[in-house]
Amino acid sequence: MWLAAETTGAGGIIGMIWPFILMFAVFYFLLIRPQQKKQKQRTSMLNQLKKGDKISTIGGLHGTVVELTDDTVVLRVNDTTKMTFERSAINTIINSAPSLEKE
Repeated sequence: MWLAAETTGAGGIIGMIWPFILMFAVFYFLLIRPQQKKQKQRTSMLNQLKKGDKISTIGGLHGTVVELTDDTVVLRVNDTTKMTFERSAINTIINSAPSLEKE
């Protein structure tokens, strides 16, 4: 009995590692990879912001982009009100402004 336990020890360690490898693979494909893809899409959306875009913030405020810098966005909420937000506070682009470039 004692001798049989020693010979299966190496196979037992590998047998114990496989479930952890399998769990990591499942976590990667179900959690990590989709989150990275979503973050890449969000970064792309924030980089494509331009003046005239109608957007919605994370807090639910709707407005039109008036000014853009690397870190901030100034939104026109109504005819007289302009508000400054961090670029990361933008949730979605509702209507994209037509491109001003001529083809």
